[in-house]
Amino acid sequence: MNAGSWIGFVAGRYVSRGRKNSPSPVFSVLGIATGVLALIVIIAVMNGFQLGFIENILEISSYHVRLEGPKVSEAFDEELRAVPGVLSVLPFKEINVLLRGKSNLRGALVRGVPPQALEMDPGLTDKLDIEDGSFDLYDQLSIVLGAELARHLSIRVGEEVNLLSITGGLDEEAARIFRVTGIFRSGFYEYDLSWAFVNIDTASLLSGDTVLPTLGIKLKNRWQDQKALEEIKSLNLDSDISVRSWRDYNRSFFGALRTEKLMMFILVGLIFIVVGLNIFQAQRRIILEQREEIGLLRALGASLIAVRLVFVWDGFIIGLTGAIFGLAPGLFIAYHIQAFFTFLEWVVNFFIGIINSIAGFIGVNAGGGDFAVFSTQIFYIKEIPSRVVPHEVALIFLFGFLSALMASWFASGKTSSATPTEVLRYE
Repeated sequence: MNAGSWIGFVAGRYVSRGRKNSPSPVFSVLGIATGVLALIVIIAVMNGFQLGFIENILEISSYHVRLEGPKVSEAFDEELRAVPGVLSVLPFKEINVLLRGKSNLRGALVRGVPPQALEMDPGLTDKLDIEDGSFDLYDQLSIVLGAELARHLSIRVGEEVNLLSITGGLDEEAARIFRVTGIFRSGFYEYDLSWAFVNIDTASLLSGDTVLPTLGIKLKNRWQDQKALEEIKSLNLDSDISVRSWRDYNRSFFGALRTEKLMMFILVGLIFIVVGLNIFQAQRRIILEQREEIGLLRALGASLIAVRLVFVWDGFIIGLTGAIFGLAPGLFIAYHIQAFFTFLEWVVNFFIGIINSIAGFIGVNAGGGDFAVFSTQIFYIKEIPSRVVPHEVALIFLFGFLSALMASWFASGKTSSATPTEVLRYE
């Protein structure tokens, strides 16, 4: 039997037979599996929420690259579309307005876009769900409202709203009556509550020269924005045209999301630290218990590193087994998160029903209602989002595996104290 074979054989025996006066390796495996499973599911759900917010902001509001200046015009579109990596170019203007419905008055941000905006910008089409009516802006007095804004104004499709521009001058052209042709929902509450779309020509009339025209550019890969900026700036732009990427917009918001995700990763990752410490203490204890066997292996010619690798292999087996056992169910739950929470809610409501029945039988009003993890009355979501990022899953798997491996490596340093002469002296 070669050195690698007997090291793996002895390590396997230690894991399979358990340890006297020490926690079973099964608990270490379960600890790592629980940590891997929990971290994969939590990060997947967090990615679903965060990436959903980020994509809504980029696809609807800030775009990947924006050009703004007095000399920006639609005639410049063709040159921009020829830039490598550019997916779409959409001219727009934004104005702040007051909208009056049947009884309520509310401030809103109105974006003027071409009538064929949805055809020009596929990303905008993906993110705007037209709940009622259509995205029809061919009439210069048509308007498309966010769902929450329409609800607040008590307005439906086909009805009229009064619009007063507070961006341009307060003249007879600034106040107009618009007919609602569509109601959209983006999934982002701020946009649904305070956004509307009108024809870009109407927005130009309402704003006058106070609002600079803007070109919103979508890229095939938003992470290539710096390269796209260099290409666009090489087109001999006028000095008064500003070019900025999405990294310049909502910087603090994106930074807060990144910090939130990092802190969640660290907090849940503490599971691995606790399990690693348990493995470390268990390995130290077993080394003390097996001093005679270690001394015997050394007397038979095993080198110090070979004996140490026996216990490192012990940690390798525990770490790999636990990580695999956590990876499979973690990915399954992450990809079927809606079904998982539906089942969880059913189980909780089942026991709530039993408790209510018992309470009603004895004449006590328990007052329990239906349980929902993400109630639509509290959270502005229709379903729980989940997004699995492969490199993060790989990092979590390695983190769980290495926590056991490193704990075993540091604990196995005690094998150097178990020399054959010392063992034989006490025997």
